[in-house]
Amino acid sequence: MSRRDAFRLPPHPASVSLARTRVREHLAAWGHTADRGAFDDTVLLVSELATNAVLHGVVVEREFEVAVTVLADGSCFIEVSDDSPAEPVPRTSGTWDDESGRGLRLLDTVAEAWGVWRRGRYGKTVWALVRG
Repeated sequence: MSRRDAFRLPPHPASVSLARTRVREHLAAWGHTADRGAFDDTVLLVSELATNAVLHGVVVEREFEVAVTVLADGSCFIEVSDDSPAEPVPRTSGTWDDESGRGLRLLDTVAEAWGVWRRGRYGKTVWALVRG
């Protein structure tokens, strides 16, 4: 059995903290704690993807959506959707010493799998699977 929570937030920096809080509450309500499975990794990736949505993904005065599904095996499926059709672009040159590209590096390192779904003229959804 899976449990899903989805919510919309305004494109404001304070929304990143709200997204983390909502996801922590959702995971805790379904028996996930910081010492079990995908809790910390899920919260970290939601924070990074929400930050990307706020900084790069949304048109002013539009909301972005965060959805987290807790799967039966304890894994978490994360989705962050915004109105921008621009896909995340991996950094191809330079060093990783600065903050640019940090979210994609984390996705590559922490997520079991991740990708982007195009939503036509309605933007995109960046998704990630975190094993429990």
